[in-house]
Amino acid sequence: MSAIVLLDTSIYLNILKVPGFNMDAQEVFEEFKKRINVKDSFLLPFATILETGNHISRISDGRLRRVWASNMVKDVEDALNGIAPYRPTSFPDREEFLSWLKAFPDNAMRTKKMKKDKNEGGSLSDLTIIKEWDKICKLHPMSRVSIWSLDEDLKGYDRMI
Repeated sequence: MSAIVLLDTSIYLNILKVPGFNMDAQEVFEEFKKRINVKDSFLLPFATILETGNHISRISDGRLRRVWASNMVKDVEDALNGIAPYRPTSFPDREEFLSWLKAFPDNAMRTKKMKKDKNEGGSLSDLTIIKEWDKICKLHPMSRVSIWSLDEDLKGYDRMI
């Protein structure tokens, strides 16, 4: 059965094959092909786009940084224009974003799982992806909705029906 899948930054960086952030590209592509074949629908959260841009901005070689920034811009444009195999989520309006901000202090106090620094809390980016997941679950009550992530904290968001 197909699912609605929100792409986390850890997956999107591998799909784009961003140098230094694509260690799992082979496994991600194999899984991506499987998910496409079962007709999963992919969504690209706004936070994923921003975080991916932040990671690309840290590529030390300026020439490569420009290449990958341009690649990402083209890919997001393709997503916005319905050409990529994923679509961007709707961007939050003022009220929605304010509600996410108000939830951030509690999220920042959550202890991250396993591979993270035990003193690290939940990020605002992760919170916004979780809020997007919540919204998609409400909009599609009869669909499986998941966050595809390599991050232990986000991969648990999978509402089976």
